[in-house]
Amino acid sequence: MRLASAAATAGALFVWLDLHVTIAVGIFDLFAYSVPGALYLGLLSYLAVRTGAVEPATLNGVNSFVVVAAAVLLAYLLGFVAYPMGALMERVVPRFGRRDAREEFLRRTPVARDRAYPKADTFLLFAGLQLHALEASADVSRLRASGLMLRNSAPPLLFAAVAAVVEMVAGDRPVLAVTCAVGLVATALLLVGQARKLSRWATIKTLELSFWVPDVDERFRGEPGGSA
Repeated sequence: MRLASAAATAGALFVWLDLHVTIAVGIFDLFAYSVPGALYLGLLSYLAVRTGAVEPATLNGVNSFVVVAAAVLLAYLLGFVAYPMGALMERVVPRFGRRDAREEFLRRTPVARDRAYPKADTFLLFAGLQLHALEASADVSRLRASGLMLRNSAPPLLFAAVAAVVEMVAGDRPVLAVTCAVGLVATALLLVGQARKLSRWATIKTLELSFWVPDVDERFRGEPGGSA
């Protein structure tokens, strides 16, 4: 009953924010920060309860609206603060069978091989898409945000695996703890791999969409009117 009440309160909260407060929370913020932050928050909550630092019964007298609002805000802040952990993990985890997005695009689109724009910075090209084709650039934003969500969700799973190892030693269900630890580590590594794949897809999509932007090549050839 309390879970249903909290869910209803969460829905009411987002409706209230949408109607009465001007807050711009886009898909990038939701995926890149809030979802990984929710994992961190879940892990910290588990540790707090497991160690006895917090008693769940103490929340019984707290207004559900306040609890949900605090959880949403904390999830976003935790995801924002812990963002560098995802970048660090991406650098640390080895790459196997690395595929270059530009080469893959040029292999699939040989007519673009002699054009100038494929050599340009893809983030600059993405900015051009947002300027000239905002709706089309939404696909790139979705891929980038999804990739960051997967990448940034990997570290809290590794921390959870460490907690599972501790549970294996201190708890009374070692088999379950070992199973969870192995599963969490494997999932974290898979998330990093999938994040890299989505990042590559985002780069390819950026190059594909930029193919159709008028005069895009002149901007990277140093011709009059370009920005070399």
